[in-house]
Amino acid sequence: MKKRTLIENVEITDVAAEGKALFRHEERVVFVTGAVPGDFADVEITKKRSSYWEGKVVRIVTPSKIRIEPRCPEFGTCGGCKWQHLPYEEQLKYKQREVVNNLTRLGHLTLPQEETICASEKQFEYRNKLEYTFSNRRWLTGEEVGENRRRAEAGEPQLEMRCAGFHVPGLFDKVVNISTCHLQPYPSNEIRNFIRDWGMEHNVDFYDLREQHGFLRTLIIRTSSTGEIMVILTLGHEDKKNREALLSELKAKFPEITSLLYVINEKHNDTITDQEICVFSGQDYIMEQMGDVKYKVGPKSFYQTNSAQAQRLYEITREKAHLTGNEVVYDLYTGTGTIANFVARQCKKVVGIEYVPEAIEDAKVNSEINDIKNTEFFAGDMKDVLTADFIAKHGRPDVMIVDPPRAGMHPDVVKTILDASPARIVYVSCNSATQARDLQMMAHAYRVVSLRAVDMFPQTHHVESVVELELIPESERPQE
Repeated sequence: MKKRTLIENVEITDVAAEGKALFRHEERVVFVTGAVPGDFADVEITKKRSSYWEGKVVRIVTPSKIRIEPRCPEFGTCGGCKWQHLPYEEQLKYKQREVVNNLTRLGHLTLPQEETICASEKQFEYRNKLEYTFSNRRWLTGEEVGENRRRAEAGEPQLEMRCAGFHVPGLFDKVVNISTCHLQPYPSNEIRNFIRDWGMEHNVDFYDLREQHGFLRTLIIRTSSTGEIMVILTLGHEDKKNREALLSELKAKFPEITSLLYVINEKHNDTITDQEICVFSGQDYIMEQMGDVKYKVGPKSFYQTNSAQAQRLYEITREKAHLTGNEVVYDLYTGTGTIANFVARQCKKVVGIEYVPEAIEDAKVNSEINDIKNTEFFAGDMKDVLTADFIAKHGRPDVMIVDPPRAGMHPDVVKTILDASPARIVYVSCNSATQARDLQMMAHAYRVVSLRAVDMFPQTHHVESVVELELIPESERPQE
């Protein structure tokens, strides 16, 4: 292996994109993981490009005044919660700055006076869903690797390699064993640890991610604001005796589980959206509530993972739509209709469009549950569904709410939105860089009148942004 460059005792000067920090070395920007502004650190360079380098901290020489002790012992290894070493107020500052910088520098947009970022009430235990992986190849620390070598030389048994936890970033076959994850409330850790310990006690196979075989494979735990709990255990092959024994003991140990499901997944990938979900006990769904709207959440349903903050996000979205009760609203990328149903009682009609047919069926069910009768939902590719004929049939929108995936909107969709010319657009985004690109395509016809960043994921660099646009009168538009 090539010897890597080590840069000693450098001062970290700023925060960069994707949760990294940075400093300059010989007129070159170096992006680094594991540091905060104000740290003096020894940095090992892991990647060299002509315009920038990347590196990782190997030693903190002098810690920054703002650096705090991470709560999680696996910080820096499992890949989640990359900002646990930053105080929450600092996290908010950098998230707000990222949104503003992307919209102004990438989108070349003129912004109104900034609104304060909407902070999350909870900084830990805020997630309602986590997915864990069982593996027979536990990630070992340097000390543990050395211990295994010593044991091998002494003829002693190797360290336990079976585990349940999260993947190491960039290594598909290595999993960090997690004893306590601080992102989801009780009984998430207790359920995961129980299944892992049961598997070890009964000597069942943990999944081999290289060879693609094993009994215990993945685990999804969903907790709801209504107190209901869903557990989805994925097994690599059927073993009726062990499956029934494990699920029976899990049910007895945690009677609060209201939906206990399992999947037999023999494919070479972990997705279960194309698999049969079997009910072992309870219902095949849990209920969520946001304000006065209830949502039925199935094992394959998408639902915002921070329930309390999702309500604030949708309240802000509804506020920026300025609904009076007379508007036709189009909700693009509606998913399971969470936003559509949330705003339905404040407008004349909502038309929701989404690519995934199963999500549209969930959206219709959620309208029925809440006795909402002024919603219509349609499945299909956005650029194919949202056409001039579709708009003529279902009504020209007064307001459009768009909440696309991270990749943003297809140019054909942007063109159709411009042709529809709604008086107001509320653009919700989890990626302000692609949001800036899309808004730039509409800048000749729409102006930004308000912007609010919303922190959905404390301890990470991810941030949502809600931008309110209003149609510029023809007489005020620049002449081409």
